[in-house]
Amino acid sequence: MAQDITLSMDGMLLNWLKDAGDTVKKGEIIAEFEADKATVEVEATADGVLSELLIEVGDEVNEGTVIARIGDGGEAPAEEEAEEDEAPADEAPADEAAEEEEAPADEAPADEAAEEEEEAEEEAEEEAPAARQNGAATTPDGRIKVSPLARRIAEEKGIDLAQLSGSGPGGRIVKADVESYEPGAAPAAAPSAPTAKPSTAAAAPGGLTSYGKLPTGDDVEVVDIPRMRRLIAEGTIRSFTTTPHFYVTVEVDVEPLLALRKQINDMLTEEGIKVSVNDMLVKAAALSLRAYPNLNNHYYGDKIVRNKRVNVAIAVALPDNGLANLVSPDADSSALASMASYHKQMFEDARNGKIKPEYVRGGTFLVSNLGPYDVESFSAIIDPPMAGALAVGAAQRVPIVTEDDTLAIGTRMKMTLSIDHRVSDGAEGAQFLQHLRGLIENPMRLLV
Repeated sequence: MAQDITLSMDGMLLNWLKDAGDTVKKGEIIAEFEADKATVEVEATADGVLSELLIEVGDEVNEGTVIARIGDGGEAPAEEEAEEDEAPADEAPADEAAEEEEAPADEAPADEAAEEEEEAEEEAEEEAPAARQNGAATTPDGRIKVSPLARRIAEEKGIDLAQLSGSGPGGRIVKADVESYEPGAAPAAAPSAPTAKPSTAAAAPGGLTSYGKLPTGDDVEVVDIPRMRRLIAEGTIRSFTTTPHFYVTVEVDVEPLLALRKQINDMLTEEGIKVSVNDMLVKAAALSLRAYPNLNNHYYGDKIVRNKRVNVAIAVALPDNGLANLVSPDADSSALASMASYHKQMFEDARNGKIKPEYVRGGTFLVSNLGPYDVESFSAIIDPPMAGALAVGAAQRVPIVTEDDTLAIGTRMKMTLSIDHRVSDGAEGAQFLQHLRGLIENPMRLLV
């Protein structure tokens, strides 16, 4: 029995690592997708033969879309089955051919039934609002948004997708749009809402962009913005212009935490595990979120989603100026040693371009640490629908005044909490940071 492989998030197919007809094992990587800020690997969901590849490289598809199917090994790829079913005309008597053509309407061929089932799943997952948008939307790099099934039907019928108007979410062309298309009919008006533009480098005639005339000449080189950088730009603009940020900053004494870290790592030498300062800060933030769960909530317009798990997303720099928010699941209840081991593997995979879907799913709060870059302090942009983000600066040796009013040298770290004012207020943010400071300055509580 065939098993569907679905995409766990919106993304664009970068590469198929397997071909139709290849034998695969459960957990084997079969494709690479570029999702929001990250390249994500897609795994085979069962042992068997990859019977169908339903999308092409460069296609942008939505979460839940069926991208491939795995058979039990006793079935040929769809293309081969189609060839086998098409027997030459001279091998079948004319009356038998006629009988085959006159199949009852309710006995649709298996491949047609599969297509209808796929489309039903697509429509169920993409329930469009009552007022559907007209006009096919385009992706940021100019391609028409179309479901894989609608694209195949259009190719079979020789229909130019540019002549269609999409009735799916965001103007996406679906099966019904292709089947109801009448040549010569004018497409419906495009939606009035602004659509994404390819990039500022794709200038209008004359080299004019929204930022002015595009420079030319030997002194400059004009390049397209990489997709990941464009997604980061779009996401941060959307967050910063729609989320009312406010900020609260504290300075903490990190000498006790550094001393405990050394003791822990001395004990873990034989296990080959090394706990980092960032691991301990993620743990402390998670415990503070457990104490102040409102900051672990998500904002959805007129609804607040109360997350029952504390999954801390960690901002991680990637090669080629990339960024990914990788998730530490259940950080409030995970042991430091196991958390450190998981983080190390997750970060290595991400920097090698092997991000698994679970690495970027389910984050409830963000921690961004620029301490390793010797940054004293900064403010992080919230990643919606999250309600908060913690920005961590470097631990620095600075002059301090002791309790007996004498000068000394201490190790201090500044942390700034960004909060969505629609979810929380300054007093709660201050209380959260007081709790967090208490954990960092009394770090044995991280081990309880």
